[in-house]
Amino acid sequence: MAEVASPTRPGHSKRATRTKARKRAVDILFESELRGLDPLSTLNVRTEDADPPVREFTADLVRGICEHRVEIDRRIGEHLASGWTLPRIPRVDRAVLRMAVYEIGWTEVPPKVAVAEAVSLVEDLSTDDSPKFVNGVLGSVLGED
Repeated sequence: MAEVASPTRPGHSKRATRTKARKRAVDILFESELRGLDPLSTLNVRTEDADPPVREFTADLVRGICEHRVEIDRRIGEHLASGWTLPRIPRVDRAVLRMAVYEIGWTEVPPKVAVAEAVSLVEDLSTDDSPKFVNGVLGSVLGED
């Protein structure tokens, strides 16, 4: 029988909080790209609005992605199949890939957790083909490390 997540299980609350923070970071990145705005500006506006409050982990993710964006995009681009480019990837998938590559390369988050969270996010937010695509790109990124 599969184990069911329980609010009383140790670590459950922290994982759920980080999952929500990741989702919010993707929302900010997606909104910024859609509107042609700087993600840090969008983060500042969303932090001022603060409904719901922007978690520190969300802000750390957005700031880190912005700081390392050139390198993150380079790494993603190197692992795309022939004929694919970063602009061709759907916005939400691109935001999730950037976040996962940032977590893999610049944080203490275990790489398998970053990949699992990314795949879970695109399962909820994107196309039916996105989980397989995101998993494949991130698997390739992990193979380079």
